[in-house]
Amino acid sequence: MMPPLFFLFVLIFCFQTALANDVETQRLKDLDAYWAEVSRTVREGDFEGYKATCHEKGVLVSGNKKTSYPLSKALARWKKDFTATKTGKTKAKVEFRFSQRFSDETTAHETGIFLYSFTDLEGNWKQEYVNFQALLLKGKDGWKIMMEYQQSRSTKDEWDTLTPET
Repeated sequence: MMPPLFFLFVLIFCFQTALANDVETQRLKDLDAYWAEVSRTVREGDFEGYKATCHEKGVLVSGNKKTSYPLSKALARWKKDFTATKTGKTKAKVEFRFSQRFSDETTAHETGIFLYSFTDLEGNWKQEYVNFQALLLKGKDGWKIMMEYQQSRSTKDEWDTLTPET
């Protein structure tokens, strides 16, 4: 016969495990909401909304160009694309799929592929698949991207191997 203290330890362990799973599930929901907001801002051409998803000291790393620079410089360059989308001259959207997601209460490192789709000035849709990593920090105003590493081009086949986020 097992001592009652053993059952108490088992009960506590099970409770802690369930609580940790609930916390992790909620954190992933919060991160999914972050990426949904990024997608919304791109689709609607909401530059200020997109900028609000970025940490003020964020960094963009480009594997193709072998460079890194402040995200603020990238935002200045991308603003015209947001304006073109907002005014209806072009359309744009971005989707995310992940291969790894590590996080705790205030940090997250996410790896995957994003699919950026947009129309050119003639209205033809173009697609770019990009392998990326993102380092996010959670502050009082929510998750913000601190580092976006656009590693390399990806393919539709690689994209199809990753599970869509729900």
